[in-house]
Amino acid sequence: MVASVPADTRHGARVLEIGGGIGTIQAELLAGGADRGEIIELVPAYQPYAQELARDKGIEDRSTFRIADLLEHPETIAPADVVVLNRVVCCSPDGVRLAGEAAHLAGRMLLLSYPRDRALVRIGSRLLNFVLRIMRRSFRVFMHPRESLYAAAQAEGLVVAETGQAFAWEFSAFRRDL
Repeated sequence: MVASVPADTRHGARVLEIGGGIGTIQAELLAGGADRGEIIELVPAYQPYAQELARDKGIEDRSTFRIADLLEHPETIAPADVVVLNRVVCCSPDGVRLAGEAAHLAGRMLLLSYPRDRALVRIGSRLLNFVLRIMRRSFRVFMHPRESLYAAAQAEGLVVAETGQAFAWEFSAFRRDL
């Protein structure tokens, strides 16, 4: 995903990683020439680990971590040149809406990863959801159709620039034609 962002797009860019956990992708983009980064997360427990990663990478003065909910309060989140949704749309029943809000915030690019729609991944997500239900956990995994995620990004004026796949995950890099 990081390699899909061209150097001229990275240079001086502001990066926003939504649902970024410890902010691995934004840290790599900052190390590769981006100017500033922000991690927006729902889970405060990630903050000390995000700060540790930023210290280790030497980017602590250029990376911030903030608790916010993009879907509840989109007005509190500033646009960025590069917006990242890495393995987060599958954590929400509103994943397609989340992709659309992220695309709206993306000035130049949106990096989006999501579970591949293949039999073993579907079976695995159903099994995981079953176990979570038995354990009385509220978290569920959601498989959103690629076409719906693409439509959400394209409705905000983005076009597919690059794609890639691994066994269980795939990503799409969208760019804004200026």
